Amino acid sequence: MTRRILPYRIPSEDVLTAQKWLLVTEDGEVTMPEALPDWDYQMDLHLRRTVSVDLDRARVQSGLPTDAALMLAAVWTATGSNLSGPAQHVRLVEGGTRKVELDIRLKGADLGGLLLLDTALVLAERRSDARPSSPRRAGSVLWSDRESLRLQGDAPQFPMAVIDFARTSFPDEAAWHLQISGGLESATMGSLLLLVNERNTVTATAFENAGKPRPVDRIVLSAVYADAARIMMEHALGNGDFAEDADFPDGSLGATMLSLFDQLFPGQSITDIRLRQRQSPALFASDLQAAVKIFEVS
Repeated sequence: MTRRILPYRIPSEDVLTAQKWLLVTEDGEVTMPEALPDWDYQMDLHLRRTVSVDLDRARVQSGLPTDAALMLAAVWTATGSNLSGPAQHVRLVEGGTRKVELDIRLKGADLGGLLLLDTALVLAERRSDARPSSPRRAGSVLWSDRESLRLQGDAPQFPMAVIDFARTSFPDEAAWHLQISGGLESATMGSLLLLVNERNTVTATAFENAGKPRPVDRIVLSAVYADAARIMMEHALGNGDFAEDADFPDGSLGATMLSLFDQLFPGQSITDIRLRQRQSPALFASDLQAAVKIFEVS
């Protein structure tokens, strides 16, 4: 592990023993994987981790008095949504070895892309009596680590909402509508919104069951994702700035579109696919159905 050089003393790595993050599911706990390819924005995450801290050694090696209050904190960051926030913090004022159970729940609507989980042991309060070589500011980091979970699977990922289409300008009997706004430089999370008509119970139920779909739910979700991929590609190909050499910011709509294009049409140029879409829209639609493997459900 790379060790940062800080302007104050910090304890050795072995004063903490941090277990791996565990993903809590309906079927039990599993070690958090590197990626969740079936994740979507309807899927909340429940994560747990146990951390043991030798508080006496942590204070002594940092040059802190025995009554210095410490804190173990967990913070999350999602690159897909550009959101972050505190997950949990536990104040540590006692001595000896303390075992801390971190137990966090994150809303799927706030996530996307790469989920970063930072755990840190910090000084809880400012110490005006600290030695020159010791940490003194509240929040001074004594130890930290980071683990990540990739949430972006092969299917298009976007936030969604279930609404009554009768109260909108959309046709009452339509099942869904993918709304795209903003330019290619805009953040994906603020540019894409999948609206599902609550009156279409088959589709609404499929998304409710997205975490553990039935065979019929998989078929519906496959149709929605195929249609969404078509709409996204048509939107991208209709923009002249959409090109292989375009440098879109991470987390932007353009970067998302380029990533999706590479998944659907590997080894093919945007110019060729744009020409095919313009000259033969029906053939393009069939090509895209084949690319997303529509209705190939397990």
